[in-house]
Amino acid sequence: MTTAPTAPLLLYVEDEILIQDMLVSALEEAGFQLLVADNGTQALDVLAAQADRLDGIITDINLGDGPEGWHVARKARELLNMLPIVYVSAASDHEWFSKGVPNSIMIAKPFVPAQVVVAISSLLTVSGQG
Repeated sequence: MTTAPTAPLLLYVEDEILIQDMLVSALEEAGFQLLVADNGTQALDVLAAQADRLDGIITDINLGDGPEGWHVARKARELLNMLPIVYVSAASDHEWFSKGVPNSIMIAKPFVPAQVVVAISSLLTVSGQG
């Protein structure tokens, strides 16, 4: 008897609760497990405790006080070199080329949840985790 593969575990970082709720629903419906952080500090705490369990990260860039999404993604890549990362941002997409990590995807707000689901799914497939 074979066991079913476990759903990919993602860290999702978003400080805007309405966007967070919308995307959590879409990602869970698409079959992902989620750890959710409301800001950069919480995201770094999750990384410190759970990095070895993560299959990918979706992060907003501007997260209020504390570390930005750019920093969260760089820290994640220090811990897991090829971790798939999707950035979402309303105002920072023009900085992606200089501040984003390699082999990541940037999605500008506003977006439809399916864009994020497809982006993280394609990165997981390329990395061999999906």
